[in-house]
Amino acid sequence: MEQVFDPGLLVERKKRALRAGGADADFLLRRVAEDLGERLSTVGRDFPQAATLFCQTAAAGDVLRQSGKVGSVQRLEADAALFIDAEGTIAAPETVPLPAESLDLAVSLLSLHSMNDIPGMLIQVRRALSPNGLFLGALAGSGTLAELREALLLAETELSGGASPRVAPFVDVRDAGGLLQRAGFALPVADTETIRVRYASMFDLMRDLRAMGETSVLAARPRRPAPLRLFTRAAEIYAERYAEIDGRIPATFQIVWLSGWAPHASQQRPLRPGSATARLAEVLAADGKDEG
Repeated sequence: MEQVFDPGLLVERKKRALRAGGADADFLLRRVAEDLGERLSTVGRDFPQAATLFCQTAAAGDVLRQSGKVGSVQRLEADAALFIDAEGTIAAPETVPLPAESLDLAVSLLSLHSMNDIPGMLIQVRRALSPNGLFLGALAGSGTLAELREALLLAETELSGGASPRVAPFVDVRDAGGLLQRAGFALPVADTETIRVRYASMFDLMRDLRAMGETSVLAARPRRPAPLRLFTRAAEIYAERYAEIDGRIPATFQIVWLSGWAPHASQQRPLRPGSATARLAEVLAADGKDEG
């Protein structure tokens, strides 16, 4: 499989961000973790064995423990440096080295969008879940950083007559449910939540992305540093097109939420074609309505 992302570079970017320790650099992850807690609160069952998969910080695990619905929580990360005063399991990126049917709940927050083989990762998650186990995941969707993507594209086209990939491609919510189905999940659901953050300038947004460890890890990224005039012009275009009345600019983060269950005999299933016991015309007639 051709690699879209450089997994080794991604780990190094996350470690660099952790070492820098920027204030509130994890604001987006904390927000998504809070949303995880709200979604879990609507599920009417408990989960004795859970795991957080490449969630980058302890936020997801903390939410699970505080929910009152989860027993043991195992944490998987790609590097030991990501565990700060905590224990967990080190796993190669895009792998789930856990026994089959060993989990009741698996959670992934803001990591799937940087994986080269999302269907393969989801298949591994489904195999690790016990029958009727639940997967909850959040990843950046196609609307994420749309303003920044456009500003950089227009600036580079204007200055050099072409454009290089600088913002990662993100999944469309319309495709997300299909990814769950391909991985063998039952009752797949995909929906979105849009988070808008306002900044004084494009450079402040880029500082936050660096502090999150979310700068480009595209395998096809330009290897030479971009000239300063590219970013200066992009910042001008960003402000020209998107600045609000007070001069601040918005940045969009579209979060795609995924949920799916490991198949179990107790789950609702659609009827087989031709298995109906009554004709539609008979049902409509009994209801006093005409077919047509």
